[in-house]
Amino acid sequence: MSDTEHGAVQRINPDGLYESPDFTQVVVASGAVTTIRVAGQVAINTAGQIVGKGDLGGQAEKVFDNIESALRAAGASLDHVVHWTVYVAAGQSLGPVVEVYRKVLSRMAHPPIVNLLHVAALASPDYLVEIETVALLPEA
Repeated sequence: MSDTEHGAVQRINPDGLYESPDFTQVVVASGAVTTIRVAGQVAINTAGQIVGKGDLGGQAEKVFDNIESALRAAGASLDHVVHWTVYVAAGQSLGPVVEVYRKVLSRMAHPPIVNLLHVAALASPDYLVEIETVALLPEA
């Protein structure tokens, strides 16, 4: 098998750009890599009921739990995540989401690329946070 038949994911914080412990500036995938895209997750359980109504931090915890479940179903883990887009409902403080994010980040080998956005509204007024995920799973 040649090197091009194997997959690799490289995380780069180039000179001239800020190197944050919370995110990576550039991710490069090469070779045989499976891309996993997880739909925007909100704080609902398997019965479709909202978890943590009115509690942004509680909702963020459930969202990350949902993301981990989705990744496991695809044969991946948090360590394969290369990009998160985090949508927070307008009027909410980003603090509780960042606090939960940093707990999750402490369990990851590398920080992903992150976009953190305030949006006017999510699909339901009870949803305070939604997170989309992209993971890359290199093939051996």
